[in-house]
Amino acid sequence: MTGVDARTDAQEERRNRLRELVTSRGFVRTAELAAEFGVSVMTIHRDLDALQAQGWLRKVRGGASCLPSTQFHGSTRERLTTMAQTKQLLARAAAEELAPGQVVMIDDSTTCLNLVRHLADHTPVTAISNSLPAISALAHEPGVALVALGGTYFPAYDAFMGAHTAQSVQAFRADVLFMSTTAVTGGRCYHMSPETVQVKQAMMAAASRRVLIIDHTKFANQGLYALAPLTDFDLVLVDDAAPAAEVRRLRDNGVHVRTVTGAAGPPRSHGAT
Repeated sequence: MTGVDARTDAQEERRNRLRELVTSRGFVRTAELAAEFGVSVMTIHRDLDALQAQGWLRKVRGGASCLPSTQFHGSTRERLTTMAQTKQLLARAAAEELAPGQVVMIDDSTTCLNLVRHLADHTPVTAISNSLPAISALAHEPGVALVALGGTYFPAYDAFMGAHTAQSVQAFRADVLFMSTTAVTGGRCYHMSPETVQVKQAMMAAASRRVLIIDHTKFANQGLYALAPLTDFDLVLVDDAAPAAEVRRLRDNGVHVRTVTGAAGPPRSHGAT
């Protein structure tokens, strides 16, 4: 093993341990990490920058935290439990857009993961996704022809991301794309990862119809990288707790917004443009 290989292995091992520490402790201090691992504070900063870019944590003053915030989406496990009932209601409403024989593209969001279980009711269908949980759920589903988008695996997102995944998308054409977003600000979608934006933009270009599924918390979130204006979507599904003024502004700008209501029982969809 060369010196470079040894340093790379040591870096990977240290970053894996850093992930475990911030997850178990909730908050870690930069200076204490430097002392614990016997490296410089600058090295720890570089490690935390890399882990933040992958979505594992968020850097804060003096250290790093695993707690979600308006700037940090949280881990896949946390996102699965956040707004879970609302996401299920939105997914049921989105399933109304499905039809047998379609080629359906599904992004890596936990919101759209709820839609996966509805595909079996609309077979035959071809499903295309970069989400590992979606791929696993559909792998043995009768009537579903599955296309798994490869690329670099991002554990924090439990999905394949980046340039190679975006290139894989370009080989296909979907009848409909279902996707979500981290944040909606000023009528535009935002994400915290450039690799996420790269793949989702490719998905949007590859779909004849685009459906965005968002719960009301997306309007309070923030993101660093712009994805697309909501006017680029054919339909936006949102729960009825979304800010009324924001929904009205979107509709005034020509966005087809459908609000979904019903905390118990089947959701009722009310469309307006």
